[in-house]
Amino acid sequence: MKRLLLLRHAKASPDGKESKDFDRKLTARGRADSAAMGAWLHVNGYHPDHILCSSAARTRETWKIVSEELGDGPKAEFADLLYLASARRIEGLIREAADAAMLLVIGHNSGLEDCALELARKPVGRDEAKQLETMREKFPTCTLAVLDFDIAEWSEMEAGGGALVEFVRPRDLKP
Repeated sequence: MKRLLLLRHAKASPDGKESKDFDRKLTARGRADSAAMGAWLHVNGYHPDHILCSSAARTRETWKIVSEELGDGPKAEFADLLYLASARRIEGLIREAADAAMLLVIGHNSGLEDCALELARKPVGRDEAKQLETMREKFPTCTLAVLDFDIAEWSEMEAGGGALVEFVRPRDLKP
């Protein structure tokens, strides 16, 4: 079995004249959401073996904060190809990923959301159906989708083959 964690970067400052999109930094809310998501991952036992992260400033900063909450773990692989990548490109990078039981991908919308929707299977049960419906409505910043695949290698991953185990938004983490 393989477990895929798809995390959209946290809330970033708006694109302005002073900075390029690639260089946008997280807002205070983005930093707080990243810390909360990292803590949630840690408490719930989601400790990835391998991390693929877009090389953009906001994804790198998201990972830095999340990783501080997770504690010691693997170093992230920063990939220029993940910057504003399409679902097809993200899926290709996952299929080529290093052998890992649990892979975390940190990227951008709309590609990340499209990828999650493409990989999710037809729901089995009410909980999975509700999570998929929520994911279809919106995939906000710093949101996590967790999909399980009954495969031995990432190269075997297919569209519609992942069980949507979790769909967690920052607002779901607030008391």
